[in-house]
Amino acid sequence: MAAAARESVLCVKADVKVYRIPPRVSNRGHRAADWKLDEPDWSGRLRVTTKGDTAYVKLEDRVTGELFAEAPVESYPSVTIESVTDSSRYFVLCIQDGSGRRAFIGVGFHDREDAFDFNVALQDHFKWVKQDAEVSKREQELEPCPKLDLGFKEGETIQLQIGNMKRRDRSRPRAVGGGAVPLLLPPGGRFARAGGSPIRAAEASLPQRGRDTALGTDHPDMEPAPTPLSNPSIDVDSPQSGWVQF
Repeated sequence: MAAAARESVLCVKADVKVYRIPPRVSNRGHRAADWKLDEPDWSGRLRVTTKGDTAYVKLEDRVTGELFAEAPVESYPSVTIESVTDSSRYFVLCIQDGSGRRAFIGVGFHDREDAFDFNVALQDHFKWVKQDAEVSKREQELEPCPKLDLGFKEGETIQLQIGNMKRRDRSRPRAVGGGAVPLLLPPGGRFARAGGSPIRAAEASLPQRGRDTALGTDHPDMEPAPTPLSNPSIDVDSPQSGWVQF
């Protein structure tokens, strides 16, 4: 069972006058000047309350709070509350009793500000009702998004497949035969300069016996062996041999 709507109070005015009004004779509206403004038929307190979308204008005794008359208002402006054509302080109110009978009475405020507050309270309420109805209509027009169920069902499993990751080989390079690559350095940890050639420096670091084996005789950095003279009888130290002696 739905909960009953809560009643809220919008406006309370302690001094209000009630008048019997003559029937409307034309479509030009009601005029407060046609009433006996100096002889009100009732005076008391006015309260504006709401329950749901409906507003209620209640005329009550200002001392005991006893209800004198009530006017349910479902829209504003409407035939339930009408302004008079010659004043902003007076209104025509359609009241109802429990049996559904209706009557039109005149209601007036002594202070113009009280009349303004009464008018604004009703306008704000029905403005809120209109906005709320538009929001509800837009929500109904929007299609609801499907609700995704991403949870595992009972007995459901998931399998993950991760590819083999190759480790990076950071070991030292090896020779083709499986042994480590040798690093030959001459004594002293670096090449000595032998005529500016690294080949000669390497040759100088080798013993005499292994020079011919390690380095070929036809290497471009090696000096050729001296060619023996064709005539061994010539004395190179003799001035007659044609050589200049220094």
